[in-house]
Amino acid sequence: MTLSLFDSSQSKDVIALYTNVFSNSEGEQEGRVIGDLVSNLITTTKPQDLIGFVAGSDKGLIGCIFFSRLTLPSDDLAFILSPVAIATSEQRKGIGQQLINYGLSHLKSLAVDLVFTYGDPNYYCKVGFNPISEAIVKAPFELSQPEGWLAQSLDGSSIKAMQGRSQCVPALNVKEYW
Repeated sequence: MTLSLFDSSQSKDVIALYTNVFSNSEGEQEGRVIGDLVSNLITTTKPQDLIGFVAGSDKGLIGCIFFSRLTLPSDDLAFILSPVAIATSEQRKGIGQQLINYGLSHLKSLAVDLVFTYGDPNYYCKVGFNPISEAIVKAPFELSQPEGWLAQSLDGSSIKAMQGRSQCVPALNVKEYW
């Protein structure tokens, strides 16, 4: 398996991966929604505000993750991990964790302070994320599942309480995603 930075020449394959993975797990309609999200993320997000990573094997593209800028009401440089897709046939082999750790290491090398995600704590806690209260950092929208709001500090400092909401890139700025 190889891990590398996403390149825009991989867009078509990446969108197909997300569409297939989410269609298989959540149904065709959700697959289209997530495929459209990824397409919008790739095409509408400023290059400095989006960093993607891919996993490949002799089977081709088997995984992808994206981190996009999350603007906080502080001076901290932050990104949010969303979405993540690992080919259905390759799940439960640790590929997602390896890909996320690879991405986190890259973000750390860029002096990113904080990384957030909104998802299953049982999964994301395995790669260093911890639940965070919205009393500390507010998500861009009111959360339908507050237990899924997770964060980690890449510089080792504690995450301090902030006044005001965070802001995500336009592709994620959709209330229904939250």
